[in-house]
Amino acid sequence: MTSGRRWWAAAAALSVAVHLAVLYWPVIAVAGPVTWTDKAVHLLVFAIPTYLVARLVGRPLLVALVFAAHALVSELAQHLLLPGRSGDPWDVVADVAGVVLATGALAVGARSGRW
Repeated sequence: MTSGRRWWAAAAALSVAVHLAVLYWPVIAVAGPVTWTDKAVHLLVFAIPTYLVARLVGRPLLVALVFAAHALVSELAQHLLLPGRSGDPWDVVADVAGVVLATGALAVGARSGRW
């Protein structure tokens, strides 16, 4: 494995670990009202690992489908299984928007010949 590929692998692994921690931590205490920033966090928590994992494995559509399915599963798990958490359909929308954003960035990069 080349050093560049090791970097992508490490970045992808770290982003997936953060992704899972953010989604499945039992209680998230947020001071003050939750506004649009919650949706921005959801978008980024899905966009970054989708981009990095897809870039690493070279199968952007497959990775996008997995992360999009995980958006729904994670909200259902939060709602049904995690005390102090609740599922939100708008979080699924933000999550899928992150997946679409990452997939679009990969498509633009591939089309421009940058990778």
